[in-house]
Amino acid sequence: MTTLADRIELIELMGRYADIADLKDFTRRPSLVYTDSVTLDFSSVIGLPPMTVPLDEYVQVLGQAFAPFSATHHTITGHVVDIDGDRATLHAHVRAEHWAPRERAGDGPDRWLVVGFYDNEAVRTPHGWRLSSVRLTATHQENPHLSGAVPGV
Repeated sequence: MTTLADRIELIELMGRYADIADLKDFTRRPSLVYTDSVTLDFSSVIGLPPMTVPLDEYVQVLGQAFAPFSATHHTITGHVVDIDGDRATLHAHVRAEHWAPRERAGDGPDRWLVVGFYDNEAVRTPHGWRLSSVRLTATHQENPHLSGAVPGV
């Protein structure tokens, strides 16, 4: 596989990552995105320390965390990809919007916005590139009270 083909696959991997939440596909898509265990660091958003979890456990948490939102939209751009053999790092900008249903938002705003950067690690597997580590660094949030402490924003 060429470096250009690897870069394309890695950028598409980030698109598949966003689709998990935005399409609410918590059954098929995660195995196309993550390794069997994944290290997660969303401490800048939800305050939990970084952790490594089995993929099946994380998939259950994702489904429960995103179910309350009527819609989400993750825009991931500005990819910077560094490849070293069968390992890669991906730095990208993210704007993640999460809309809460009116009964959850009440009379206040209904959108939780997270803006920041992803610094992820991927490994080449027999099935293609997969994320082994995801770190989100939030630089701005609006209405975080609507978050419900969502891992994987």
